[in-house]
Amino acid sequence: MHARRVDLERQFEASRAQFDEAQERINARTGRNLLLAILIGLAFGGTLLLSLLVFKELFMVFAVVLAGFSSSELAAALKHGGYRVPRIPTVAAAVVAVPVAYYGGPAGQLAAVLIGMTLVVLWRLAQQASASVRAETSGLARDLGAGIFVQGYVTFLATFAVVLTAADGGQWWTLAFIITAVAADTGAYASGLAFGRHPMAPVISPKKTWEGFAGGALASLVAGVLLALFMLGQPWWFGLAFGAAIFLTATLGDLAESLIKRDLGIKDMSSWLPGHGGFLDRLDSILPSAAVAFVAFQIFA
Repeated sequence: MHARRVDLERQFEASRAQFDEAQERINARTGRNLLLAILIGLAFGGTLLLSLLVFKELFMVFAVVLAGFSSSELAAALKHGGYRVPRIPTVAAAVVAVPVAYYGGPAGQLAAVLIGMTLVVLWRLAQQASASVRAETSGLARDLGAGIFVQGYVTFLATFAVVLTAADGGQWWTLAFIITAVAADTGAYASGLAFGRHPMAPVISPKKTWEGFAGGALASLVAGVLLALFMLGQPWWFGLAFGAAIFLTATLGDLAESLIKRDLGIKDMSSWLPGHGGFLDRLDSILPSAAVAFVAFQIFA
């Protein structure tokens, strides 16, 4: 009996060692903890589905959290690059803009973003007037531009998803564009990992390949057609156009964030999401795609 127990323990330890070795090889090849990244992705996906399909107001709360963390990450990253973006008004403006956009529609969205930009600018000017934070005129202009950029990039684009979700039936369009963007990202990642040989943008993002680009395009087109037919009640040709548009904006969003990080000299926006980096690292393809989905909804829904 004792010998059998010892044998089982040895088999368990051997299996565990093999699993750990395989995971280390995967992590080395992918550059991240893939298992943990998948678990976090599933948790995010489950929360998203619950918020969109059960109680839409939960999506607003979800968006508040994402907008707050993402704006804080970008402000901190810009500070690393030498820009002084006041974090308190930056995060406050992003957080407040979400419910205003949800209940106020496009007019509320635009007003909230403009007021947020104004608040950030006035806060930075007040800092400049004090003795604590001073900068040369050129540096102040850069700081003000960076503060406005955060509101335009994170808050304005994020609230498109909120306005879309608040519309009658809009939650299905929100779900559709997010699924398509995730399909593009997953298809590009999988095909690039398996077949990637030719770099697409080696200066901006060395790991992206044309093979991955093709895989992402195929995945998004298939997802677009299926979602158009079975979720949105649209013809197949709309699905092709929708999938192509979301794929392009998702890819450009990914490359744009990579360019920002490269210019700032950082790898990830933060380390709050193990295996993913930061919140903004996960939303880089979602943010610009939200604007495209909103326009498509206004025209075709």
